[in-house]
Amino acid sequence: MSSQPPATDAASDRRRWIALAIVMTAAFMDLVDVTIVNIAIPSIERDLDASFGAIQWITAGYALAFAAGLITGGRLGDIYGRKRLFLIGITGFTLASALCGFAASSEMLVASRLLQGATAALMVPQVLAIVHATFPAHERGKVFGLFGAIVGLGAVSGPLLGALLTEWNLFGLEWRPIFLINLPVGIAGLILGRKYITESRAPKALRLDIIGVVLVTSAMLMLVYPLTRGRELDWPLWGHLCMAGSLVVFAALVAYERYKARKDGSPLIELSLFTVKSFAAGIAVQLVFGIVCGIFFLVWTLYMQIGLGWSALRAGLTGVPFSIAVSVAAGLSVQKLVPRFGRKVLQAGALTMAAGMLLYIWEADHYGTEINSWQMMVPLVVMGVGMGLIVAPLTDAVLSDVPRGHAGSASGLISTTQQMGNALGLALVSVVFFGSIDEREMAPQTVGRAFGEAFQNSLWWVVGILALIFVVMFALPAKPKQHLEGMQDGEGADEGDGSGGPGAAGGTDLGKKPAMTH
Repeated sequence: MSSQPPATDAASDRRRWIALAIVMTAAFMDLVDVTIVNIAIPSIERDLDASFGAIQWITAGYALAFAAGLITGGRLGDIYGRKRLFLIGITGFTLASALCGFAASSEMLVASRLLQGATAALMVPQVLAIVHATFPAHERGKVFGLFGAIVGLGAVSGPLLGALLTEWNLFGLEWRPIFLINLPVGIAGLILGRKYITESRAPKALRLDIIGVVLVTSAMLMLVYPLTRGRELDWPLWGHLCMAGSLVVFAALVAYERYKARKDGSPLIELSLFTVKSFAAGIAVQLVFGIVCGIFFLVWTLYMQIGLGWSALRAGLTGVPFSIAVSVAAGLSVQKLVPRFGRKVLQAGALTMAAGMLLYIWEADHYGTEINSWQMMVPLVVMGVGMGLIVAPLTDAVLSDVPRGHAGSASGLISTTQQMGNALGLALVSVVFFGSIDEREMAPQTVGRAFGEAFQNSLWWVVGILALIFVVMFALPAKPKQHLEGMQDGEGADEGDGSGGPGAAGGTDLGKKPAMTH
């Protein structure tokens, strides 16, 4: 049983909380890296004489490689050990960050970003899987509260950190420190991770599903690639055909995974996870919420930096109240509110976030281009509270009934769904934001007004999507099962996970316990 969580004595308890800090730091490093590049794009473009296509790939290549490899990364952790894959991933991510920081050309930077995304796909799914396998159910609420706070902090601190590092021009390196800052963090994570993270893997022997890997990667690329480059290429016909073809490949993937599960019980994607109501509903909410984030964060940056003409630093500082609100609300939601009110907390979060959006729309219309950072503070705090009430409990809800043996696969699906939602949101920006701007009338004096109107139009779309999220959340469990189980999870959970194969203990038994409680 060496791959199971350690005994709950003082020393092992301290070790697992140190391990939690390590994996959370790695998750934060990844979250920041997704957003930190956007702020530094003008500096990169000047220094490397990068073309528009190269700039597109510097920003999109990371997300593309990341999304395509997440499910595979999660399953590799189940098979070969989550600690091992986490250490391999963080090593590769750190090396790729060094290559990005020392890139001598735009082509080298694009290749390094692709490598960075691919290694992040090995590292990130292990974070939630290690948490799931290390902490019993009655403690996961507190842990996922911390995770939600990290998500909120990473969402906004990336642009702020990028702005600071670029404007400081440390040692005359201009934009390069945005990547080089990962080196000491990654090295520390590697050294401490080897010492403090406990190894865990699926209790049932699994083999890597190569055909599943090819199908899921192909389907993801066929969908994400056209979405990523569609606007740049004026949405060509082949892009639409490619996206339509991805649906066929996804259908083939589902059929093959069913066959693979019957044949040897080692599919890449555990389709049995979708029979767990909390997982299936949570994944649906995660996808739609990813669309909200994809739209808002991009149009918000465009509105402030191009529409209002603000500096990167001012735009980054404006987001600090939002970041703080997300972090505080995320911690409170899981630890205090969800155990008492259940899914109503998530639904309240959707309504609160929508209310903040409506207030932001009114302010943008009322103050126009004369709007100040302090006037944005109220809607940003309201929106941040709403997002914080969603991000942490949602992760908890999705994983609450997942067997530990499939924690890596489930975590990969969660992260993949979030990335897919972001990609869809970014694609919709071309419609909801740029679609309302007439480039023929974009004289310098009209840019601010045009971007302000486009920003308001985009937020109306986001409000509509949040209303959809509110409705879909009715499919989530009314109460979090891990709190109903309390201490029952204990040591027996591990043996249960290993006894029934895919979806057995975690999907069936855990689903029955709450019914007996009521």
